[in-house]
Formats: sequence, structure tokens, C-alpha cells
Amino acid sequence: MGGRLDHVNIAAEDAATLAAIFGDVLGLEVVEDCVVEEQGVKVLKLGAGDTVVEITEPLGPDTPVGKFLARRGPGIHHLAFEVPDLAAKLAELKAKGVRLINEEPRIGAGGHKIAFVHPAAFGGILVELTEKH
Repeated sequence: MGGRLDHVNIAAEDAATLAAIFGDVLGLEVVEDCVVEEQGVKVLKLGAGDTVVEITEPLGPDTPVGKFLARRGPGIHHLAFEVPDLAAKLAELKAKGVRLINEEPRIGAGGHKIAFVHPAAFGGILVELTEKH
């Protein structure tokens, strides 16, 4: 992918409770707390060295994360990799025949550009690509 691991995302019914556990056990602290209405999630980002543990809590059962929790329960939702030029990376992947969920960048937590690659492309693992502004 040519990018660094930006964050590991965990889907949870209660982000604050899980963040408190990470805080108590590993000393991780919340570095960002936001709501991404477009994706229907509350997001807590915990600093973990050069990367982030991102915990998402659905705003409702019909959101993508709400549906994920109903099907699979809490746990790792996706891995995110930072790339320098998201539009170029998406065009490259599309040309290679990689199955994409988003063919164009959209705005995610923190106002960064994001796009998702279909889990079928990575052995069942949802991968997010992100370009920091």
C-alpha cells in the first residue's frame, strides 16, 4: 500500500467504557472525541505512540457500525493506512482491479480524506485509506 499504519478501529457499543479500560490497563489517553454524522458514529481516538486506537460507537442500529455490531459483535472493525495522495491511490487500485467501497475520497473523523477498500481485497479485513490535510 505504501502507507503507514494510521489507526486500528474497534467497534463498540459503548466507546467511553472501552476507552476507560484502555486507559486503566495501558495508560492510553483520549486525544480526540468527535461525532461523524455522515457515518453515524461517535469516535474516541486514543494515543498509542505513532498510531491511534480508534473506538467507534454507532449512533443507531441502522448505521454501518450498528449493523457490524449486530452481525459480528464488538471487536476490530478496520485497519487504516495513511497515504500521501488518496485520489491517486484509489485510481491505482481501481486500475489493478481491486474492489473498492469508495471510488472517491470522502471526509472522515478529524476532517481527513478517507476511502474504504472492500474486505474481499484483503482476505476479509476492511481497510481504510486516509490522507491527512
